[in-house]
Amino acid sequence: MVHRIIEWSLQNRFIVLVLSAALLVWGIFAVKKNPIDAIPDLSENQVIVFTEWMGRGPQLIEDQITYPLVTNLQGLPKIKYVRGTSMFGMSFIYVIFNDDVDVYWGRERVLERLSTVSRSLPTGVSPQLGPDGTGVGHILWYTLDAPEMDLGEQRALQDWYIKFALQNVEGVSEIASFGGFQKQYQITIDPNKLLYYRLSVPEVMSAIRLNNNESGGRKFELSDIGYIIKTSGYLQSIEEIENIPVKNQASIPIKVSDIASVQMTGETRLGIFDQDGKGERVGGIVVMRYGENAAAVIEKVKAKMSEAAKGFPKGVKFDIVYDRGELIQESVDSIKHTLIEEMIVVSLVVIIFLFHWRSALSIIIQIPITLAASFILLNAFGISSNIMSLTGIALAIGVIVDNGIIMSENAYKHLSERYEQWQDQQKTTLL
Repeated sequence: MVHRIIEWSLQNRFIVLVLSAALLVWGIFAVKKNPIDAIPDLSENQVIVFTEWMGRGPQLIEDQITYPLVTNLQGLPKIKYVRGTSMFGMSFIYVIFNDDVDVYWGRERVLERLSTVSRSLPTGVSPQLGPDGTGVGHILWYTLDAPEMDLGEQRALQDWYIKFALQNVEGVSEIASFGGFQKQYQITIDPNKLLYYRLSVPEVMSAIRLNNNESGGRKFELSDIGYIIKTSGYLQSIEEIENIPVKNQASIPIKVSDIASVQMTGETRLGIFDQDGKGERVGGIVVMRYGENAAAVIEKVKAKMSEAAKGFPKGVKFDIVYDRGELIQESVDSIKHTLIEEMIVVSLVVIIFLFHWRSALSIIIQIPITLAASFILLNAFGISSNIMSLTGIALAIGVIVDNGIIMSENAYKHLSERYEQWQDQQKTTLL
């Protein structure tokens, strides 16, 4: 079979050259299309369900949230198993699907099941899906270099400006914020005053909740003019919260300011983010969507960061602390250097030992064509260009070169023997 293929190739050299050129062009398009990443994604095909119920202990979270969710999600089609983790105030469910299942199909199945399971959970508890990323989806970390802004202002800038800008980038699943203080209105109730005015904490909470609301009325016409009635009751300042009436006693309203102090403060933190021992920083983590091209997403994010930085206050700028794009570029440069080195070494070996430049040229041509074919197969099997796949290609180049040298040397030897036989025949004929 091999002899027939070689014989046909020798008899149809033009067709072989055309097919090789077509394969090379196809491979070039495959190289551009193939997603590039530094780290191979070996994570499981999973969907994360996150539920928050702050202030509750792990055992209560396990009994009221984690156990009902795990038992109901186990009946989903095409799953391997379901894992559950409970901690203080939070529950995590990991639904592991089979490897051949599309991740978005799995997310739809989980959402369908959660719509029915939520009825059995405590009031106010709402499970939600985690981002459609993987464990290696953290492609870029950045912090804000803002020496003239306090941590609360930096976190507000991150949450209400930068995060919304970067989430619009194609291929980004989530922007996870960290550091700083999340601003909130905090009401500190004096228990002695509650006792004096004969009030309870639920009454204070209910009064504040009812006053932080906007409700609609109706439309009516007067003198051929239509009027829309609505009430605007969203709280926007500390003074508005302090003036909320909780209860009337002897026709005198008891306000929040009479029983509590109101202040703007930060949410309770469980840790801080310090950079290089120089103080706290605020920043974000860019999480890439499942199956995206990491190198392309990083370039788009950087371009969007440059655009968003134009709207920063004076003295504020980005400080990138982790960029996987550098590792990706180093991986690509490594394979390029390997190719160039292999071509140079092969050319020298063949020219020195065989003194035949066409044999060296034929071996050099094999390398890019073989690489092009390998990227076609990578795309066909859904494998990205990463450290492992590029290293395998680099190692395979040595095998390709060795085979080319051996075949060239073997062909050269047989041609030399045939040439000597032909010369002997010519001499015999002349004699």
